[in-house]
Amino acid sequence: MAEDPNKAVSDFLDQSEIDRLLAQAAVETTARPLVLRADGRRGDENAASKVEAYDFRNPAFLSEIELRRLRLVQEDFVRYLSARLSLFLRMEFGLKMAKLTTVSYTKFTESLPSPTHICLFKAEPLIGVGILDINPRLALTIADRILGGRGHSVKAERYLTEIEVALMEDVIVIILEEWCGQWKGEKDLRPLILGHENNGRFLQTSPKDAIVLALELEVNFGDCSEQMRIGVPYYTIEPLVKKMQAQRQQDSAVGVVQKKAAWQKSYDHISLPVRAEWEAFELPLREVASLRVGDVVELPASLVQQTRLLLNGTPKFIGTVGLDSDRVAVQLTRKIPAQAEDSSHGKSDGRKGS
Repeated sequence: MAEDPNKAVSDFLDQSEIDRLLAQAAVETTARPLVLRADGRRGDENAASKVEAYDFRNPAFLSEIELRRLRLVQEDFVRYLSARLSLFLRMEFGLKMAKLTTVSYTKFTESLPSPTHICLFKAEPLIGVGILDINPRLALTIADRILGGRGHSVKAERYLTEIEVALMEDVIVIILEEWCGQWKGEKDLRPLILGHENNGRFLQTSPKDAIVLALELEVNFGDCSEQMRIGVPYYTIEPLVKKMQAQRQQDSAVGVVQKKAAWQKSYDHISLPVRAEWEAFELPLREVASLRVGDVVELPASLVQQTRLLLNGTPKFIGTVGLDSDRVAVQLTRKIPAQAEDSSHGKSDGRKGS
């Protein structure tokens, strides 16, 4: 058959062919996703892979272990704070940790309600400013209780007056003291109130992309059920987190370093049996039974320098036997290692003692 000269052969694809190839590739990719390992090898296509988004602008990252450790610290804070505020207000103050997360500073401030009562504080000597947010209805209920009220929920939606802010400072000081007190294992912190605000949208205490450790609490006080939040920049508590990590690594390290026992005054009058002995030789039971008073048993002269000193039946030192005036003495030359103590403790019977 002769080839049609009017039909030109093209090396290019038209738009319909391109769309068809892309659709076919998308179907194949959806059916079998391609997984490439860090070393360039192809991974198992049937294995499920989980990809999580990572914000490179905020490199602060807390693993599950650190978050769990921080959660334990905050749970202690919630428990002690609930008891202390109940005593201060002479009424049950129920607290429950609702959420502990890490968010950006912008998201944290945008989530603050309006109106609200915000306290800006520092935990000296750490850097950075923390935020304590108390729902205004809860703050008004607490202020009413301090003034002698019964603790009934105040339904008003308004800002706090200067007098109510001053009344709330006593409660805020207790909250901050308890929060700082939970870090005493890592560092002694002192709370310092910097000021009060009623709108979180205009706060500029940290960079917008800074990571904030946000603690959300559910408060039940009388018939009032509201929320209270504490936000602390990550760079503020970073030294404390690093100490926690170092302590955890030290606890999990192989070979625990034993602490030297401290001497107590009560030990001064405790009596301890001390005995010196030689490891001479073994004799058959028949010869031992035939020994009589006046018999002579020869011992090697080298035994004098290999005298074992036992404290409460446990060999501890090696020494040399000598005379001090009219008394027999043992001069200690070296200490027996702990492993040798255990192996030689059961061999002390049957030795020649002095």
